[in-house]
Amino acid sequence: MMDFNHIEIEKKWQKEWDEKGVFKTEQKSDKEKYYVLTMFPYPSGTIHVGHVKNYVIGDVVARYKRMQGYNVLHPFGYDAFGLPAENAAIKNNVDPAEWTFKNIETIRKQIKKIGISYDWDREIATCTEDYYKWTQWIFLKLYEKGLAYKKNAAVNWCPSCVTVLANEQVVNGKCERCGTEIEMKKLEQWYFKITDYSEKLLNDLEKLEGWPENVKTMQKNWIGKSVGAEVHFTIENSGKKLTVFTTRPDTLWGVTFMALAPESPLVEELTTPEQKEEVEAFLNRVTKEDKFKRIAQGAKKDGAFTGSYAINPVNGERIPIYVANYILFEYGTGAIMAVPAHDQRDFEFAKEFNLPIRVVIKPENKELDELSEAYTEDGILANSDEFNGMKNREALEKIIDWLEENNFGKKSTQYKLRDWLISRQRYWGAPIPIIYCDDCGVVPVPEKDLPVKLPSNVKFEPTGKSPLTYTEEFINTTCPKCGKPAKREVDTMDTFVDSSWYFLRYINPKMDDKPFDSDDVNYWLPVDQYIGGVEHAILHLLYSRFITKVLNDLGYVNFPEPFSNLFTQGMIYKDGAKMSKSKGNVVSPDEMVEKYGADTLRLYMLFMGPPEKDAEWNDSGLEGIARFMNKVWNSMTKIIEVTKDVNDSINLTTKEEKSLRRKLHQMIGKITNDIEKNFQFNTAISGMMELINELNSYMNNVPEEKWNKPLLKELAHDFIILLSPFAPHVSEELWHMMGYNTFVLDAKWPKVDKEALKVDEIEIVIQVNGKVRSKIVVDANSTEEEIKKIAFDDEKVKKYLEGHEIKKVILIKGKLLNIVIK
Repeated sequence: MMDFNHIEIEKKWQKEWDEKGVFKTEQKSDKEKYYVLTMFPYPSGTIHVGHVKNYVIGDVVARYKRMQGYNVLHPFGYDAFGLPAENAAIKNNVDPAEWTFKNIETIRKQIKKIGISYDWDREIATCTEDYYKWTQWIFLKLYEKGLAYKKNAAVNWCPSCVTVLANEQVVNGKCERCGTEIEMKKLEQWYFKITDYSEKLLNDLEKLEGWPENVKTMQKNWIGKSVGAEVHFTIENSGKKLTVFTTRPDTLWGVTFMALAPESPLVEELTTPEQKEEVEAFLNRVTKEDKFKRIAQGAKKDGAFTGSYAINPVNGERIPIYVANYILFEYGTGAIMAVPAHDQRDFEFAKEFNLPIRVVIKPENKELDELSEAYTEDGILANSDEFNGMKNREALEKIIDWLEENNFGKKSTQYKLRDWLISRQRYWGAPIPIIYCDDCGVVPVPEKDLPVKLPSNVKFEPTGKSPLTYTEEFINTTCPKCGKPAKREVDTMDTFVDSSWYFLRYINPKMDDKPFDSDDVNYWLPVDQYIGGVEHAILHLLYSRFITKVLNDLGYVNFPEPFSNLFTQGMIYKDGAKMSKSKGNVVSPDEMVEKYGADTLRLYMLFMGPPEKDAEWNDSGLEGIARFMNKVWNSMTKIIEVTKDVNDSINLTTKEEKSLRRKLHQMIGKITNDIEKNFQFNTAISGMMELINELNSYMNNVPEEKWNKPLLKELAHDFIILLSPFAPHVSEELWHMMGYNTFVLDAKWPKVDKEALKVDEIEIVIQVNGKVRSKIVVDANSTEEEIKKIAFDDEKVKKYLEGHEIKKVILIKGKLLNIVIK
């Protein structure tokens, strides 16, 4: 028997797959297509086993689908622009491109060692000119459609990364990448008008039946649709209107003050000379506060009176206008009508500044005494003129109608979603293809002049401005309209723009006259199975959906959603923490492959637990899988040795043979179901372990000369195919040892033989008054009377029946017989 040499076997088959181009995909085929995609990595260095889990899950699906007869697309690439490369350039005085491509080379070698079946001819990197040319083209298409624009606004600024961040990139008031507390700055920035697609992005979530509910909920919450009313408050002594959005127009009669966000331009306009010093002191305090902490529930309320008043349209009351730290400029109009009796944050502010608190909703048949906190439940309207006595929820629509009839306001829908801020004051990103001309203004770069190339001779200094600002040969250009001297835009695009369409570029990765061929893309997309981390549930997935919808509206693609099915895998932890270089708890796949083999590593990654759950790395678990792999090798090579000349058909004569074949076909059904429907790879591997144990039991307990060799040959054939998506190298070796000159990847996935599942004999549990007293084996086709007779004749049962009257007998077919006695 040959020794199991994983190093030799894996190198052999990786070389063979590469030389024969086994993983190349036909662009078009008569077969049904299947596009399986794993989220591509940022090439920030070597990968650890936490990354490998994602790729192995995708590979199992890709190999399984190919064996089922699909034309499978399984590509790979790199999300290669971004801050880490530029920060490395600043720290180590290396070129970002050199640093990035060196890491790409390392990652490619690591992944090939694991045997992932990627079509390497389709490999892409978002930092190459032939890719970011088309990222710039997408920008221009959005600009032409009025979906890309520039404005001056307060933005999130990370002082460590020295760049702005989109709202989605701020987590609990900190930069999601480096953890530094963000600051607020006013800058002129480029935005994508994703808010134009708020309703489509929200409604189409219902079509995504193959997405996890928690991801859809996260997106719904981020889009944050609110239905209510816009209400116009007249500013005293000016005639101007201060419009607020509220979901609670039923509380309009309880307004006792107005509040503006600190960032609102109305603050300066409405602050009177007498209040200027107080307001400026407040603004100085609030700019030092973290925006997300200041609006958190329970945070201390701070503010200042502007000196101005508004008139409440529903009752003509004079309402003081404050600026307050708990108001967000990004939501609604950046101003609120404050109802302290029925909103806890308004209540806390009113208490802090000694402002009136008026109850306008009270419980039925109960008066509210002096409030210790806001009353936020539903109830009956009070102090609300003609609406008194109505249930507040039932009165909502009537109040909105009344506002519209009196020109006090109108029904309105608002979204929490803000436009996508794409400007970055960094070098290592796709340049924004815009030129500024003194005569012509803002001029988009003509498509024929794309790409706007990144220069290579730049200085990396943390100035807070893009390094391109100081690169004369880049910034100085000519206006494409008038030919006069002009300046280029120096900001680069957020890397989420690059990743918002990469799944389309895989279809035609080498096409140089357009980003993709629409016919080809419409054949392959949407992606049939997308696999990646739940941490991308808002950012990447939302942006990808938005760009796809824009391209759909422009006629470039015929599908509105990019990903039909989404699977979010769990994280791998070590020593109780998520694997990361900063924590020093990463496990290198290279070391594990060298010691145990790629197939053992792959199996362990999937056997750790349900793939959607987090799992703790454990070296002893890897040892257990290594023992299983040796058991597989020894069993299969022994069968191959004794069956190499066997061509007879299967004839089953003994109970052991029938049981073994039944187990084989049970496991074919189970493993197929586990992969196809549930992604329960851990239980699929358990099924293979069961089958090997049953096989070894047969081979150990039946003399070798009595082995049913045709049955063993069938089992080895089918088992190798079942194992191959999980452990492809050893499966390929065993497949060829069996005498096949094709790749196991091209074999047909086995089907369940229903005849094999039929049972000749079954075990019946015998109970007396619900307690197990014996077990009997009967013919599977036995009648109820025959089973009863055998049970009553059983010596173990007889002694419990003696001297007792039998009240009734209950038979659960195929399982148990319960005899009820007095």
